Amino acid sequence: MKKIFYLFFIIISLSFLVKPQSQLNYYGEKFSLVGLKDYSINKNNYLEELDDPILIQGEILGTCPKRGCWMKIKAAEDTILVRFKDYGFFVPTQGVERKEVIINGDLSIDTLTVPQLRHYAEDAGKALKDINKINEPEITISFLASGVIIKE
Repeated sequence: MKKIFYLFFIIISLSFLVKPQSQLNYYGEKFSLVGLKDYSINKNNYLEELDDPILIQGEILGTCPKRGCWMKIKAAEDTILVRFKDYGFFVPTQGVERKEVIINGDLSIDTLTVPQLRHYAEDAGKALKDINKINEPEITISFLASGVIIKE
């Protein structure tokens, strides 16, 4: 009986030491991670070949707190605005900040208009006085994602 007790104790103790694998949560179209390259190394290639779908890995800075209809991620030294193809899916509105994310889709350089910038600021819950200070368009790196993986 003692041996069974000790064996049970050892198994339970070891189960706490084994780190579980991260869970992958998919949003939008599922996609393969084959071809995932380091954005910081391949950034210039990505920006030169804007017509080809790509995978980018980064860290979530924030998502739209109203519906999860956009998010901002940090990849290398860039902040990328990620929108979702045809508004066909959304990501969680909270609790995903600083989590690792992989996005699949199309990278672009966009000019965000003043109304767009104000809309995003309003979605993010900025104060009206801060929203009214936005009076110039902004050139940004954007991404239209057909699929997203958030690692838990």
